[in-house]
Amino acid sequence: MANLKSVDSSNFETEVLQAPVPVLVDFWASWCPPCRALAPTLEELAVDEPTRLRIVKVSVEEERELPEKFGVRNIPTLILFKGGEAVARMVGNRTKKALLREIEAYL
Repeated sequence: MANLKSVDSSNFETEVLQAPVPVLVDFWASWCPPCRALAPTLEELAVDEPTRLRIVKVSVEEERELPEKFGVRNIPTLILFKGGEAVARMVGNRTKKALLREIEAYL
């Protein structure tokens, strides 16, 4: 996952909330099959949309504060942030086309 940066509570504000472009945050876990299935889609999207979108990952195994703060109850959960605000939320695996359709209005 070379194009996807991991973030945690120490750098979330800088990497996500203060980002100059929309940021899609993937709340995931290594033991989660849908999370692993979604990873290549997110990697491909990060390569295809490097100027319009940043994608980062938050491990719910390592980071407890952020999932709780944003009400993450199931994984994978994707939350799109724009201008420091959560503007869209998706739960579960998606195709690249479906994911783009859901976030396109915010890019």
